[in-house]
Amino acid sequence: MDRRSFLTKAAVGGAAASLAAPAIAQSAPKVTWRLTSSFPKSLDTIYGAADVLAKRINEATDGNFQIQVFAGGEIVPGLQAADAAAAGTVEACHTVGYYYWGKDPAWAVAAAVPFSLSARGINAWHYHGGGIDLYNEFLAKQGLVGFPGGNTGVQMGGWFRKEINTVEDLKGLKMRVGGFAGKVMEKLGLVPQQIAGGDIYPALEKGTIDATEWVGPYDDEKLGFYKVAPYYYYPGWWEGGPTVHFMFNKAAYEALPAAYQSLLRSTCQGVDANMLQMYDYLNPKALKSLVANGAQLRPFSPEVLQACFNAANEVYAELEASNADFSKLWQSIKAFRAENYLWTQVAEYNYDTFMMIQQRNGTL
Repeated sequence: MDRRSFLTKAAVGGAAASLAAPAIAQSAPKVTWRLTSSFPKSLDTIYGAADVLAKRINEATDGNFQIQVFAGGEIVPGLQAADAAAAGTVEACHTVGYYYWGKDPAWAVAAAVPFSLSARGINAWHYHGGGIDLYNEFLAKQGLVGFPGGNTGVQMGGWFRKEINTVEDLKGLKMRVGGFAGKVMEKLGLVPQQIAGGDIYPALEKGTIDATEWVGPYDDEKLGFYKVAPYYYYPGWWEGGPTVHFMFNKAAYEALPAAYQSLLRSTCQGVDANMLQMYDYLNPKALKSLVANGAQLRPFSPEVLQACFNAANEVYAELEASNADFSKLWQSIKAFRAENYLWTQVAEYNYDTFMMIQQRNGTL
């Protein structure tokens, strides 16, 4: 290559580089958001998911898109996180839709309602069954855009001061239970209570309540419930695969460059998977520790589960007839639920059952 040709090409290359820089800057503007969580910092799995989102977004944009994370109560109370994002007080929140079911039961459906889908099932529905789009049709009416941002897997059925053997044992029982489940349990005579996490232990200790549900072994162990309510029941039929959501102020989200919107969606999906993986890794050790410290594992009897299932269906029938948004979401989940459990009882169930037998026989 002669000197003149080299200089000409270098000049063209330099001009292209000088033109590219402003274009890149325009596509990756400086953005600072605030995110309020519904959870305390002590819950490293659930609260920590928002920190993971913020860290990955920051790294992927070389610091141009920053999300400041605040724990529940630092800006607004935890149960007002979605309200704050909708109002524009913050641009984002990390919360669970069923916290707001009292405003409209449709809020709860894409998060967790009794006898819905497992974690794998609800994720299949969200990502490939149109669930994200259906929920966003509802959230748009609230001024929000939402994407799954975590799942605990099926939760435990809670801590009880006495054994629950029959449906009669539920009558008059005062239980701290969150979300939609309390409405179902009321049909069986249980008295649901709404109590903040930090107040649950003293309420159990004093007998103000008779039982509580929280999450599962890893989170429950930190709160020491086994000391005052030793009977640890399973499964948490009201939260078979509860989805935690990242919700964004709709106007703020739509004002982002398309690249940032895409990055948020894909990062949310990564965080969603990460939380479930963490719980699957941490819960086994925590469960063994709880049992070693006196927790007494008990399954809900088939009688109790069937009565709860029937009561849930009564509630659903009432809501489907009176709430179009609820009906649209629930009908979609119900249609997939039948197919999902047709499949999971074939290969998955039989493989897991065989391996569980080996575990019990001590051959793993």
